[in-house]
Amino acid sequence: MVKAVIFDMDGVLIDTEKWLNIYWRQAASEAGYDMKEEHALAIRSLAGKYAAPYLQSIFGENFSYWTIRERRKELMKEHIARHGIDKKPGVDEILDYLKAHGIMTAVATATDPVRTKDYLTRIGVYEKFDRIVCATMVENGKPKPDIYLYVCEQIGCAPEECIAVEDSPNGVRAAVDAGIRTIMVPDLTKPDKETAEIITAEADSLFDIILLLEDGKL
Repeated sequence: MVKAVIFDMDGVLIDTEKWLNIYWRQAASEAGYDMKEEHALAIRSLAGKYAAPYLQSIFGENFSYWTIRERRKELMKEHIARHGIDKKPGVDEILDYLKAHGIMTAVATATDPVRTKDYLTRIGVYEKFDRIVCATMVENGKPKPDIYLYVCEQIGCAPEECIAVEDSPNGVRAAVDAGIRTIMVPDLTKPDKETAEIITAEADSLFDIILLLEDGKL
């Protein structure tokens, strides 16, 4: 029986991953580095303590990850101020469905608490979640399982009683290693071979997760 569904935020609830990719590359370019799309894709949901050495292994030890990251955050903030945030299709419908069926909901995101609250408030769903947990609240961010284990602790559910919804390999790995059945809703990329082997299901949208629950497949 599913007692809770835990959602990643960027790329699952809000349509921000494409802009994060663009602005990571722009910030890196301003600092003199030719970051490719695949480099930015590789650090989706990846905690800074892991993303920094990864990028330094590509661009050299002088790659100023934290400085470039702050510039990326500035660019993203400017974009949101101008254009707002787009909600992913099916967000309201799945949250309303889960509430109607007595299933708890939570967020497990790599984004910090201030921006998380801002983003989810902008799309009108902040108050709909039973718990919101950010990577800054645990020792190790994704792809380590800490954030998912902490969510389970906070909502009082065992990992096997939960479903995780993720869009990136790093997020999937974190949820699966926490012992949670994981659905991937691809955003910028389809699951690679390794990811495809460990997910419980792939869904085209959040609407399809409702269908999986209705059919008793989760």
